[in-house]
Amino acid sequence: MSRPSSKAAHPTPATTAPLPDLVAAYDRVALLLQGGGALGAYHVGVWEALESAGVEPTWISGVSIGAINSAIIAGNPPDRRLERLTRFWETVTRRSAADLLDPFDVFRSFENQWSGLAAMTMGQPGFFAPRVPSPWFRARGSEGATSFYDTGDLKSTLETLIDFDRLEAGPMRVSVGAVEVESGNFTWFDNRHPDPAKRTRIDVRHVMASGALPPALPAIDIDGRHYWDGGLVSNTPLEHLLDQEDDLSSLVFQVDLFPAQGAMPQDMAEVLARQKDITYSSRTRAGTTRFRQMFALRRQLLAALDRIPEDLRTEADRATIRDLCKPGVVDILHVIYRIKSWESDNKDYEFSARSAREHRAAGHADMTATLARRDWFVPPKAEDAVATHDIHAEEP
Repeated sequence: MSRPSSKAAHPTPATTAPLPDLVAAYDRVALLLQGGGALGAYHVGVWEALESAGVEPTWISGVSIGAINSAIIAGNPPDRRLERLTRFWETVTRRSAADLLDPFDVFRSFENQWSGLAAMTMGQPGFFAPRVPSPWFRARGSEGATSFYDTGDLKSTLETLIDFDRLEAGPMRVSVGAVEVESGNFTWFDNRHPDPAKRTRIDVRHVMASGALPPALPAIDIDGRHYWDGGLVSNTPLEHLLDQEDDLSSLVFQVDLFPAQGAMPQDMAEVLARQKDITYSSRTRAGTTRFRQMFALRRQLLAALDRIPEDLRTEADRATIRDLCKPGVVDILHVIYRIKSWESDNKDYEFSARSAREHRAAGHADMTATLARRDWFVPPKAEDAVATHDIHAEEP
């Protein structure tokens, strides 16, 4: 395991330091983008706020629509990232006459239901198109028999907007998650994994595989293996980061599209929406609890090794001590989309242009408020191991 730098040990005071200086106190800055279909426009606003603040992630990781947005960001030069993200969402969203009713939110629930129905029946431009005939009327094992929509348009859209050579050679580490259909195992396609045998040169197949949600979208064949949406197993990349053994201090912007907490549903529409939130929300507490436990074991190992007299220590003992003396603490800034009153269980496939604008604005506002909390950018103490912060957790 590599030895991290000591930058995190002496942070600049959070009350006076510029944001870039606070970020520089960490060995790694990660942006983690959760899956969530149409809600992914929220990521665009998040990125816009980060870019305006001069915060540049060293690692970007995503699942499903988070993988698509991650690849667009990493696969473009800095001056084109926001423009390409905007272009993607303008391509895959649909304007309608209902946009003229912008000031009248009394019609909003109806508008969202109509937009979701349109996506189901007509597909989305540049993204997916319904199969005709339906897979129910196709021969078993034939092309198109295992999904309701064709994603050829998405492949063309991504190849237009993403330079995969730049993604591979650029400064960011990129990882996208998918599930192998035959084995049911979760797989991370990671272009900078510390183990060379686990590195992947990410191309359009890997990005599409991460977002291939069944039964709507078809599995993606990658070198003879087939993959579905990573959200089937884990919708948030946090566990992949916490599983790293490089002991680097990490500042993590975790962007979630489904809140883990929510009110008791009052009707069937709210039941379906809440069920989806619980299914696809992140398991941040479980992940951080496990990380703290492993961190505590490492500290106990260090204490045990310290009790061995110097003349009795092996070179392996000394190397382990050096490694454990600089633990990699983790500071998680949690940015979570909050569902609007008019949204229902179709929020992840309601691709209206109006909703996309609102999701983007919400992401920008939430990340801007998060970045304003400079006191949250101080690395946690070694005895704490990991800290989590959420602007919405402080709301009355």
